[in-house]
Amino acid sequence: MKLTFIRADHEVTGSCTLLEIGGHYGLIDCGMEQGRDLFENIAIPVPAAQIEFVLVTHAHMDHTGHLPLLYKQGFRGTVYATEATCDLCGILLRDAAHIQMSEAEWKGRKAARAGQPAPEPLYTLEDVEGVLRLLRPCGYGKRIQVGENIIIRFTDVGHLLGSACIEAWLTEGGTEKKIVFSGDIGNTAQPILRDPQTVSGADYVLIESTYGDRSHGPRVDYLTALADCIQRTLDRGGNVVIPSFAVGRTQELLYFIRQIKDAGMVHGHPHFPVYVDSPLANEATRVFLQTDTSFLDDEACALIRSGVNPLYFDDLHTAVTKEDSVALNNDKTPKVILSSSGMCDAGRIRHHLKYNLWRPECTVLFVGYQAVGTLGRKLHDGAESVKIFGDEIAVHAEITVLPGVSGHADKQGLLNWINAMEQKPAHVFVNHGDDDACTAFAACLCDEYGYDADAPYSGSEFDLAAGAYTYVAPPRPVRRDEARQAAAAGKRRESPAYARLKRALGELTVLVRRCAGCPNKGLSAFAEELERLTARWRDRLSPGACNYNNDITTALPGTWQGGLALKFSRVPGRPDTYRPCRCQAGRCL
Repeated sequence: MKLTFIRADHEVTGSCTLLEIGGHYGLIDCGMEQGRDLFENIAIPVPAAQIEFVLVTHAHMDHTGHLPLLYKQGFRGTVYATEATCDLCGILLRDAAHIQMSEAEWKGRKAARAGQPAPEPLYTLEDVEGVLRLLRPCGYGKRIQVGENIIIRFTDVGHLLGSACIEAWLTEGGTEKKIVFSGDIGNTAQPILRDPQTVSGADYVLIESTYGDRSHGPRVDYLTALADCIQRTLDRGGNVVIPSFAVGRTQELLYFIRQIKDAGMVHGHPHFPVYVDSPLANEATRVFLQTDTSFLDDEACALIRSGVNPLYFDDLHTAVTKEDSVALNNDKTPKVILSSSGMCDAGRIRHHLKYNLWRPECTVLFVGYQAVGTLGRKLHDGAESVKIFGDEIAVHAEITVLPGVSGHADKQGLLNWINAMEQKPAHVFVNHGDDDACTAFAACLCDEYGYDADAPYSGSEFDLAAGAYTYVAPPRPVRRDEARQAAAAGKRRESPAYARLKRALGELTVLVRRCAGCPNKGLSAFAEELERLTARWRDRLSPGACNYNNDITTALPGTWQGGLALKFSRVPGRPDTYRPCRCQAGRCL
């Protein structure tokens, strides 16, 4: 049994870890990187067709965003996730596919004008629908058999509706080990969701460290801070633009604004309009309201039982179509706009920033983590101007942060969660944090709490049975040189037919593995069939006898191709008809 660290190692996004046990392969999360990639990440070292399962901690894109790509590459196993995560994945991944396809279309038009080949989307709606069919919804607290070697259980960690840490009991060759994958651990005392639940312990723990080196500080009165921001912006005649994650954070803000309006905390603007400009967020809100109330905290449950919609209030509007979104920037009425994405790296929020950043009367309010390299992080760090859709936009709007509002536990919250385990882990792996954050948190676990902990880099391999690394990968910072970029571009231009061939190879490999123990007669017939196939294609692809009449004409003067004289040979059955043929010593090249 072995772990291989793939992504989100010394980085915050792109979570993906490979588990190998009993000759079977599975992934824990399969996320998309967001923001700038700081370290080299290895590719998943086995064909997608050989991966038999994926365990998903929650629906955010940095944990699920590459699932459709995995399907596109040949994955046909089972995806295990909580019921709410399955519901949200249907919304998030379809939206991601639309973004991929729209961006590919836009870049394709740009490439055509430049005489360059059109790029392909990372994946399509067809790939999304394919992987959604592989989802298996699971309840909290239930033991689930995954193959013959693994039993798993999901436990609520309060980060997002449906979020979970995953306990996994592994058995191989008489050795039994338990490992816990934390996923993203939620903050405490947040609206709507329950506080993170703890687990009894494990032999190994893989824990996130998004805020592993800092505290959220004293708890802020969210309502007062948000109301004050809205008050001063509306008094200036401006808009409050809130880049907000469509799933989770938008619903929390609607919860706060409902309380602000009910209490009359904004004066002089009793009917200030609030727009949710995100079809994705609107769909996610529906899932929140339709979910099992046992997932919610006591206050939210009490409101629902009393007949109050905790996420609705007067003057709340939704922008569904593109026309609705455009109209918001033509409407001069001061308003609050919630739009995704939360890090400003895609979606409608970029349009609202383009039309509001240069206006000193407006406010951009950040309410979540901003990864390095994202537009949100640049604004958060004080950029005086930013480029949006090719235009340089001056930053004159007020840029502020609602402190303490985070779906992630801070350093103390992470410590509380792991220290609550009765069985102390023999080793703790720290991931899903910036380089400084995960390094500092690992050091804290070792030096202050006596854990054996470290923060592995992508490519590291750990033998769970032996309790030791079999390979410790060094840090490999991303190089930005032209040669690397050219190589990456070449890799992206791999032909679809060749990619299909590689997927078929992966499926064949899985099929051959499943033949172990079958009757010899059937295996021999299968082998003969494969040998005939490989022999036929080997003859086609290897240098062989010229397919044409070897009556080669004299080389045409000055005609060269690939460093060889371009000669002509007669086409069989067609006298006086010749075809170019690059030959040497009567053999096709």
